[in-house]
Amino acid sequence: MDVKQYYRKVREAEAQLTGEYLVVVSVATPEGGKSDVKTEVSRHTAAKLIAEGKVRVATDEESAAFHEANREALVRHKEEEAARRLQVMVIPSNELRKPRERS
Repeated sequence: MDVKQYYRKVREAEAQLTGEYLVVVSVATPEGGKSDVKTEVSRHTAAKLIAEGKVRVATDEESAAFHEANREALVRHKEEEAARRLQVMVIPSNELRKPRERS
């Protein structure tokens, strides 16, 4: 591919994209690229990948599902981290029955 033609395609793709970050969906490539893998990338990176024929822009529904899945994963991660930090103190029952000393 001609370098001038490549960068022209990148500029054209970038001009059509809106927003700073976009969700893109990979397409199957002859080099073994997997299809339907969603990723959020910058507009410039999305334009380069579109010009190379490796991705397409996600639909609004795909983008919403991607962001919702990320939100759910973040909530699960925070809950797991909170559970790991949970501290438990074991007090023998005979310690609970002792009268407290007053000073």
